[in-house]
Amino acid sequence: MTGTTVEHSLGTTIVHAVADGVMTITLNRPEAANALRPDDRDALITLFEQANVDPEVRVVVLRANGRHFCAGADVLRLAGGRTTEKRPLNAMRTILGGAQKLVASVLDCTKPVVAAVQGGAAGIGAHLVYASDLVVAVEDAYFAESFVKRGLVMDGGGAYMLPRRIGMQKAKEMAFFGEKLTAAEALAIGLVNRLVPAADLDAAVADYADRLAAGPTTAIGLTKRLLNDSPDTDRAGSFVAEAMAQELQSYAHDSTEGVRSFVEKRPTDFKGW
Repeated sequence: MTGTTVEHSLGTTIVHAVADGVMTITLNRPEAANALRPDDRDALITLFEQANVDPEVRVVVLRANGRHFCAGADVLRLAGGRTTEKRPLNAMRTILGGAQKLVASVLDCTKPVVAAVQGGAAGIGAHLVYASDLVVAVEDAYFAESFVKRGLVMDGGGAYMLPRRIGMQKAKEMAFFGEKLTAAEALAIGLVNRLVPAADLDAAVADYADRLAAGPTTAIGLTKRLLNDSPDTDRAGSFVAEAMAQELQSYAHDSTEGVRSFVEKRPTDFKGW
């Protein structure tokens, strides 16, 4: 696979490369368990927004270096940044434009997002995984809603996504106690798609990424939107949205190609548009 790695202006804490239709974003702050500082978070938002509009990007892989996937927000940075005076709405604006915007950038990206979880994912790190479309995890990975252990309320869309992923009762258990959910448990309740030995992680992620990169990208993106919206939409609204998506995709090259290849009994050659 060919491609060039383009480092963000931060240096090497968030790096990415685009090759063969795949944008790989890597959290690269292993000495701090890949905890996200505001600048790291903003770099991720920028990259997901770029992936969303770049026709050369057909799938995004989110991964991390080191023992941990992401320990959440940089708590030391947060503690050091507190002031004695708090003003109304300041914290609310920070959350809306920070952690929630990051999660929204993943959910709203029209390209499928694959999370490769090689270690612990806590707080906003776990929420990045919940927001991803497909999740491959190693056997000793785990997920944790660690907010309660710091006396905090969960943020970054956790209260919205978690009950929709695993049901209300299990979501409350995770949020109230902050205990680790093992990768095996996550697989059993549908939070993870594939569980693999650490040595097989790269191959499993590449399998998903390569298949998605060769697929009908706009059809996948519209389907992603329909599925993400479905828990909050009644039947009438969902049916209308589905019909509109079908209408839009009917003009795509890939819809014509898909039908022709079937009739002609040959492999498809999807262009992603």
